Amino acid sequence: SYRMASLGLSCRAGTARLGRSICSLRLHPRASPCLSLRSRAAERTRASQPHGLSGGAQARGAAAKAETVSEGMGGLSYVAFAKGYPKTNNIIIATLKTSAADLVAQLAIEQKPLSEVDWQRNLVFCLFGAVYLGAFQYWYQVHIFKRLFTNVEQFTAQPWGKKLVDRPGLVSLFWQCVIDVSVLCGVYLPTFYVFKTAVFSPVMDPLEWIMTGTSNYAKNVSKDAKDVVRLWFPADLVCFSVPLYLRLPVRHIVSFVWTAYLSFVRGSK
Repeated sequence: SYRMASLGLSCRAGTARLGRSICSLRLHPRASPCLSLRSRAAERTRASQPHGLSGGAQARGAAAKAETVSEGMGGLSYVAFAKGYPKTNNIIIATLKTSAADLVAQLAIEQKPLSEVDWQRNLVFCLFGAVYLGAFQYWYQVHIFKRLFTNVEQFTAQPWGKKLVDRPGLVSLFWQCVIDVSVLCGVYLPTFYVFKTAVFSPVMDPLEWIMTGTSNYAKNVSKDAKDVVRLWFPADLVCFSVPLYLRLPVRHIVSFVWTAYLSFVRGSK
């Protein structure tokens, strides 16, 4: 009897433990393998999405990011570069332009074959373009003119219709043209002849370069000055009317034709 009673108590205790285990499985899903897998999958899905963003918000965020990238790529345009680095832009254009203009004069006007191109003469125009047309010309036509004529930026930023009725702006425009033509005749031309002499001279004597260059300038100044005034005064009326960051790039268009002409009549040794 005693053994039977003990066996009954053991069975009841085992049954109670089994019941508690089943209850714990129901109350604690993590203890169930299936429920644990579902929970982990749900957690991974939530973690892959930005907190607090719905599907529509995520789509809008992606679109905004794509638009930002597009704007960044658009910032690599020539206009952005010209505005951000105007001096560098001018030096690059001036150097390439003068070299190309000389090649046009030699190959197209003089009709030389490529094998007979005078590369020493081309070097004259490369150096002259970088130093004078690129650096010096930018300095005085932008920085100095802005100080001499305080309404330059205001005038050039206006539409063409307003420029034509802006009397103070037109007066400044006229005097800028007068100063520029004077600098072309009195500084540009002798500098060109000195650069030309330096490249072609067999001696390394800067004083000799200056003496010979200015002597050649004096021989040709009467004709050269007339050509400068006839071309550059009307061209300056347009060049000094466009926005400042385009002032010298526009000028280089006219300068290409002028440089080809100068190379043809004065470029050879």
